[in-house]
Amino acid sequence: MDSILVRGNGPLKGSIPIAGAKNACLALMPATLLSDEPLTLTNAPRLSDIRTMTTLLQSLGAEVTSMQEGRVLAMSSHDLSNLTADYDIVRKMRASNLVLGPLLARAGRAVVSLPGGCAIGARPMDIHISGLEALGAAIELKDGYLHAEARQGLKGAVIEQRFASVGATENIVMAATLAKGTTVLKNAAREPEIVDLVKCLRAMGARIEGEGTATITIEGVDRLHGATHPVVVDRIELGTYMIAPAIAGGEVELIGGRIDLLPAFCEKLDAAGVSVTQTDKGLTVARKNGRIRAVDVKTEVFPGFPTDLQAQMMALMCTAEGVSVLEETIFENRFMHAPELMRMGARIDVHGGHATVTGVERLKGAPVMATDLRASVSLILAGLAAEGETVVSRVYHLDRGYERVEEKLSACGADVERIRGE
Repeated sequence: MDSILVRGNGPLKGSIPIAGAKNACLALMPATLLSDEPLTLTNAPRLSDIRTMTTLLQSLGAEVTSMQEGRVLAMSSHDLSNLTADYDIVRKMRASNLVLGPLLARAGRAVVSLPGGCAIGARPMDIHISGLEALGAAIELKDGYLHAEARQGLKGAVIEQRFASVGATENIVMAATLAKGTTVLKNAAREPEIVDLVKCLRAMGARIEGEGTATITIEGVDRLHGATHPVVVDRIELGTYMIAPAIAGGEVELIGGRIDLLPAFCEKLDAAGVSVTQTDKGLTVARKNGRIRAVDVKTEVFPGFPTDLQAQMMALMCTAEGVSVLEETIFENRFMHAPELMRMGARIDVHGGHATVTGVERLKGAPVMATDLRASVSLILAGLAAEGETVVSRVYHLDRGYERVEEKLSACGADVERIRGE
């Protein structure tokens, strides 16, 4: 099993290209199931989760061809030979549940295993289920599978989510594109990934308004056609690499980055003493002067501080001047990286959904273990600011969401290498 070796090597200098968004691409790929015409995605990230979704779509009868070294995905679902999303594939990734809405809308039936993914808390399917039931689907849980039917087709409805779930918003919006009548989705998620999905669906002929706001209106159409769509920049990869010069020092330009993708995060970095400047190519990020200042963070749905950047922000706060409090409101069990950071000399006290971090002047390298996707990269970032060597094991989590981390950081002067396992 691979591991990542990091040696603290001083300030960073250079540029890092930001890939297409994993979470956007994982929602865009199932959209192919809505049409019998080709859907092509450009700027796709090269990640294991994308390969898992490819395998899932192929198991349903879709054709998926990866081109230009994985940057382009050409898909066609003209023949859906199977309507069951099997546990052996779905268990690897929670986003697999995003085939449920499209299959129901197109075929009127779907059998989808309950999903898997990182162990960062229960992300229940009840919001997905209640939304699709409001559209007229009958859904029953049997033996770990959701058995869904819409024999008379889906029908538009007014749906108000109890929580602005990104995945449920994606599932409901995709299903509603082919429903009869108008659907109004209230308390919809507002994330850039939702906006990107709607842009793609609109290019396919869907009639949707309100993306990026709390209310999305979908007027159903009889069919969708093919399209070509570029995947939006990955704001979580962007935020992760923004932390790198903040924690290690130096200045890095992030190609393709945009402040509007991370408004609350950029505000917190500014308060901590990190300069973020929009350029013609992207964002330039640098530590202003001296030691980082402690700031408090509360994770929230967009446009608030992203839960997927909480672990990375905690790593930064470990060497900040003062005491910071990080509050996690989206997922339980998402402080599993804290004990690993403490192995590196961090001072962290976790109580329920709050973590209090007392900054230290310097972390120390140590062998640590990744517990989930974002935790794994937070340990690499911490290693950039540590004395000696840090070895991060179980980095198969990392490969689900970051492509070639060691290459991107090394190009900016970091001493980072992958150690291949047996």
